Amino acid sequence: MGLTYRCLIIDDETPAHKALASHIARCDDLEHSGSAFSGMEAVKMLNENKYDIIFLDINMPVISGIELMELQPNRPITIVTTAYSDFALSAYQNDAIDYLLKPISFEKFSKAIEKAKTFYSGKSLKKENTASERTLSYRANGQMIDTLLSDILYIESLGNYMKLYSKKLKSPLIIYGSLSSIADEINSTDFVQVHRSYIVNTREISSKTFKTITLSNQEIIPVGRKYQILLDSFFK
Repeated sequence: MGLTYRCLIIDDETPAHKALASHIARCDDLEHSGSAFSGMEAVKMLNENKYDIIFLDINMPVISGIELMELQPNRPITIVTTAYSDFALSAYQNDAIDYLLKPISFEKFSKAIEKAKTFYSGKSLKKENTASERTLSYRANGQMIDTLLSDILYIESLGNYMKLYSKKLKSPLIIYGSLSSIADEINSTDFVQVHRSYIVNTREISSKTFKTITLSNQEIIPVGRKYQILLDSFFK
């Protein structure tokens, strides 16, 4: 038996829950594992349970879908499901893997699920023999590629994708997936998120100011205000 992906539906409207639950039921490898009817309820469920994919509405009272994404940067793969097209940029900036407009056909639903599966199939991190030999395995250009963590300069978020900059490559590799998820996979004290769009190798930082850091290759990376304290902890 293959993998089963646990799904959480987050929407304040019952018809939306019924429609998505019906789509989930048609897929053998999906499991409808939870329903939240508000952002506050969703935050509690995400903190107490494990899910693989969440279907997230935008227009909800108290905590909107965008606010929930900002509050839960390490949440499961997120597929936005909404009646509004205005928030697509904000959703992708917060690492949504797809943005579906209601009413959602099963065809569009299936394509979004395939994106989620592709992400999960390509984000494994190999076990290390020593810290210097740890490698990150990911899918790029249609194939699986391994890169030593020690060779990575930084990773930049790019909507549904990321740019991985390596000391060994002249141009960045484009990787499918979210910055928050790859941060979990790296799980190394040598890497720190310095901005909502950047994770850097701390061993490659040559200097820093309050708003920027300079890497060994002289590239300048912006530093977000809320990440400043975390970054400072590496230089104590």
